[in-house]
Amino acid sequence: MEVRNCKGCGKLFNYLSGPPLCPSCAKALDLKFEEVKEYVYDHPRVDMQEVSEVCEVSISQIKQWIREERLSFADDSMIGIECEGCGVTIKTGRFCKDCKDKLAKGFGDLYPKEAPVQKPKDPRENPKMRFLDQNTDK
Repeated sequence: MEVRNCKGCGKLFNYLSGPPLCPSCAKALDLKFEEVKEYVYDHPRVDMQEVSEVCEVSISQIKQWIREERLSFADDSMIGIECEGCGVTIKTGRFCKDCKDKLAKGFGDLYPKEAPVQKPKDPRENPKMRFLDQNTDK
């Protein structure tokens, strides 16, 4: 366990994982998230500046929630962030669908593909060779 200062209030706390916030600041941030989520749900055509002012949350915090895919927006919403790969406007996450597909394909190419297993050939299938059955009656 590690002791850190809270980024929100500056108090010392036992840090386990996640954002460096004490439990009380983390709870307050979760309550702010719920407030933002409800406001966006009630006002679907709102822009990020208005959400920031009404809910008293920084724009960078709203963008972080979008990147974490905690907040997502409809296609007709005015809120959007840039894809980290190509810069196109997206509504949630870090990458657009095309960049996600490229990354997935790139990761798939990292591992060598197994060669197809060839079944052993039956020597009786070779048309050039002939076999005589021992049980044949002459």
